[in-house]
Amino acid sequence: MVDLATWQTARDELLVREKAHTHEGDAIAAARRRLPMVEFDGTVEVVGPDGPVPFLDLFQGRDELVVYKHMWYDGAPHQGQCEGCTTTAWHLDDAAYLNARGVSFAVLTTGRADEVAAYVAFMGYTQPWYSVRDVAEPVGGAMGYLTCYLREGDRTFLTYSTTGRGNERVNSAMGLLDMTPYGRGEAWEDNPEGRPVLGDVREGYPAEGRQACWYWRSDADGNATWGPTGRPVPQWTRPGAGPVESLGRQDGPH
Repeated sequence: MVDLATWQTARDELLVREKAHTHEGDAIAAARRRLPMVEFDGTVEVVGPDGPVPFLDLFQGRDELVVYKHMWYDGAPHQGQCEGCTTTAWHLDDAAYLNARGVSFAVLTTGRADEVAAYVAFMGYTQPWYSVRDVAEPVGGAMGYLTCYLREGDRTFLTYSTTGRGNERVNSAMGLLDMTPYGRGEAWEDNPEGRPVLGDVREGYPAEGRQACWYWRSDADGNATWGPTGRPVPQWTRPGAGPVESLGRQDGPH
C-alpha cells in the first residue's frame, strides 16, 4: 500500500507502455487493411432459419461482413457446446454500431440447422446464424475464428481471419477483467506473489486455478459443473430460469 502520489508515479510509468501498445495496435491494423484478398464464389449456399440462401445474402446489401465461426459438437446438449465460442458469441449479440458503418454480422457454424436453431432459441441470440456444414473454405472450414469479407457487386473476397486469442478483442468481459487486481482468475496468469487465484478454493475447481468452464457452465449457485443442473452462465440471469435436466452430460466435456 502506498500514498496516492506514489501510485500515480507507478501508474504513469505503466501508461507509457500502454500507449506504445495502443500505437503498435494501430500499426498492425493498418497492415491488416493492406493484406491481399482471396476471391471466392459468393453464390455458395448456407442454411439459415428460413432455409438455404446464397452467402451473398449475409451481406444484407452492405459491402462488408464480419462473421464469427462457432465450433459445434453434434448431438451435444446446449451446455456441451464450446465454452470459448459460446462466450464470444454472447459478446457479439448487437451489431448496431457495425451496421452504422456499413458492416453486417452473422454467426456461422458446422452444426446441423435444426440443432443450431434450437440452441439459438435457448440462448436468446438475436443475430443471424447459418449452418455451413459441408461448405468448403473460406466460407466453411475451420471454426473458432472471426473472419472478414468484402463484397464488390456480386464478387466476394476473404480479407482477414483471426487465430486463437485473436478473438479476445471482442470479448469485453475479458478486457475488463484484465484491468482488475485479480485479473481473470485463471492459472496461466502472471500474478503478484501471494495474490489469490479466484476459484481455487471453490468446489469443482483444481488448486492450480480455474478451468475454462468457469465462464460458461454453472449450477444455480454459480459453481462450474458438468452435471444435469448445469446451464450456460448467462442463462441464470434471466427471470424464471431453472435447472433443465435434459441439458446435462453424462460423459463429461468434449
